[in-house]
Amino acid sequence: MLHDMMPGVEELLQREEVTAYVGIDPTADSLHIGHLVSIMMLRHLQECGHKPLAVIGGATGMIGDPSMKSTERNLLNEDTLRKNEAGIRAQLIKFLDFDAARPNRAELLNNYDWTKDYTFLSFVRDIGKHITVNYMMSKDSVKKRLTGEEREGMSFTEFTYQLLQGYDFLYLYDTQNCRLQMGGSDQWGNITTGTELIRRKRGGEAFALTCPLITKADGGKFGKTETGNVWLDPARTSPYAFYQFWLNVSDADAARYIKIFTMLGRDEIDALMAAHADAPHARELQKRLAKEITCFVHSEADYHAALEASQILFGNATSETLRKTDEQTFLAVFDGVPVFDIEADAMPVGIVELLAAKTAVFPSKGECRKMIQGGGLSLNKEKILDSNLAVDAGRLINNRYLLVQKGKKQYFIIRVK
Repeated sequence: MLHDMMPGVEELLQREEVTAYVGIDPTADSLHIGHLVSIMMLRHLQECGHKPLAVIGGATGMIGDPSMKSTERNLLNEDTLRKNEAGIRAQLIKFLDFDAARPNRAELLNNYDWTKDYTFLSFVRDIGKHITVNYMMSKDSVKKRLTGEEREGMSFTEFTYQLLQGYDFLYLYDTQNCRLQMGGSDQWGNITTGTELIRRKRGGEAFALTCPLITKADGGKFGKTETGNVWLDPARTSPYAFYQFWLNVSDADAARYIKIFTMLGRDEIDALMAAHADAPHARELQKRLAKEITCFVHSEADYHAALEASQILFGNATSETLRKTDEQTFLAVFDGVPVFDIEADAMPVGIVELLAAKTAVFPSKGECRKMIQGGGLSLNKEKILDSNLAVDAGRLINNRYLLVQKGKKQYFIIRVK
């Protein structure tokens, strides 16, 4: 998890209890798995007896960090930022211990609270005079924007971002005795601006530590799927879809991710990797990775529900399993399956009429009857043997859906409107 650190970090952490912080950009009301790296850094920090601070970038989020960005970002208003902060706060409580009785309890802060009343004149006088333009221009986040292929340049607003982040570090140094800032490797320039500001204004010593930016083994962007980010909010990404994301990572990615995103010890990870090397087809490494992270982010109950839901497609799931599945998980399991709509007043309806006239599951009634006679049709995971079966509302899953299965692998959903 370590990409780079300033000299003296290791000695500092071994010598005393250290307060360290990570900044979180509040561009949405949920964290996504890209944020998990920073969360794990804070988690390890707290487990080792140090004090973690999570700092919501309410002020800096209004500007937008130019690091790793080729274009200027949209600015957020305060109402949106406060809503996003509340959502992030609710999630962080699951990962860090905020118990007031704990000496090194985690704290959640918002830099908007100490920035909103800071006047522009005070800022340029107190902060701007201590960091030269030459120093700011030397940062990769600035250089890449000014010399990159897009050549769109950057606004003064974005140019000041590193000063604002540097001021955060100075403020936390003064008020929280915060000596260490952590973040992704793209944040190195912003973090070291803060350490330089503390040195020049206070004559103090502060430190930087970064982790690698997580990518996939094939070079693709980590945490992105065809439908977008993998979110920690179950309303945005269902626990089933979340579990499946980790279950389907490559062998190379699983070997890396299990070290970064779980709290498993080295001996256990080594044993898992050895077992995986002996039988890679069993995908035990991916299964354990998916279990650990789903339990960590959601719950053990959600993990077992995701496991059961997986059996609907890939195992011998029963009708009972299907009926226990909530609507969000049901739709996630059958994402991409053809969907046919019928009106509620069309029920009850004969099975052949339903599948060959009301919908186009079968091209003809004769073909439907033939498959029923051959034992190749299932409705809600129950084999249909009677061509005269009447399908009524009592068979609906979540009061809305019917699952039709032709043969072993062809699925269709009928949705009652």
